[in-house]
Amino acid sequence: MVIVEIKKKSQVTIPAQILKKLNLRVGDLLQIEEKDGRIILTPVIAIPKEQAWFYSEKWQREEATVEKEIQEGKLLVANSLEELFDDLGLSDE
Repeated sequence: MVIVEIKKKSQVTIPAQILKKLNLRVGDLLQIEEKDGRIILTPVIAIPKEQAWFYSEKWQREEATVEKEIQEGKLLVANSLEELFDDLGLSDE
């Protein structure tokens, strides 16, 4: 346990050993919340708004489904356009 002092402008210093253990650096973001009389700081990463769709629950569910199908060998990989067209039944032959 480490005790720190609240400074002017409500600032506190996070001890170096904690910063190192959590790989935190100047400029990193922390979420702060109060729960049951405790202050909880959680490192977070901000996601640009135009990329937020990728992290939606629906998209992540679909990503997990595709990843599972890849692991199970259910997806075909085409190594050329000709092979892709053959797999899709679009070849000239």
